[in-house]
Amino acid sequence: MDIKMYDVSRTALLIVDPYNDFMSEGGKLHNAIKETADASGMYDNLRKIIPAARAAGIQVVIVPHHRSDSHSHDYDGWKHVNMFQDKNRELKAFEAGSWGGEFNEEFGPQKGDVVIKEHWAQSGFANTDLDVQLRQRGIENIVLVGLIANSCIESTGRFGMELGYHVTLVKDATAAFSVEGMHVAHEINGPTFAHAILTTDEVVSRIPEIRTSHVHEAADPYQFKGFDHGV
Repeated sequence: MDIKMYDVSRTALLIVDPYNDFMSEGGKLHNAIKETADASGMYDNLRKIIPAARAAGIQVVIVPHHRSDSHSHDYDGWKHVNMFQDKNRELKAFEAGSWGGEFNEEFGPQKGDVVIKEHWAQSGFANTDLDVQLRQRGIENIVLVGLIANSCIESTGRFGMELGYHVTLVKDATAAFSVEGMHVAHEINGPTFAHAILTTDEVVSRIPEIRTSHVHEAADPYQFKGFDHGV
């Protein structure tokens, strides 16, 4: 069921994987998502929805992927390494200690945001503190933006639905590695678990009164290195 107006005290905006490797020019995966990011207008739409959420007092939550070990020892001793993880041994996307593994300065955490423990695969809930961080804050509605539409966004949204959260996908504030991935995320799989699939403008129009007249100033991204919890 769609929400006519988001209750800011019970809603969180989840920004998934806002790393330089994805969101900054020169990042290891930046070109891989460029076609769909440009087509959806992801960057401009993130520039709308994130400040609107912060200004209204909606809790912003950063949901980051595991940062790769520089020596590729992440999965040593694992019985079941999936295909993306295996490929990433060489690629080392989001490498710990590297520029690509740092949060994008524009879309990463600011003061007052909550930074969740890193997820190892796709779901931001699996093996992290996301559920407890949301429940402790009385959050019932999660709005998902970021990357990737048909993997981490989808998996986190689906898991959230199973846990009882109202899930909103923002179809023009995300991207994927292919046009087909975007189609599957929003036209085929999304309707099987999401309660609402909206555009950025539709979400912003459902955010009630702005509590403050300003948007938080951009924080120094380097101060968040190594943080796992609220900042």
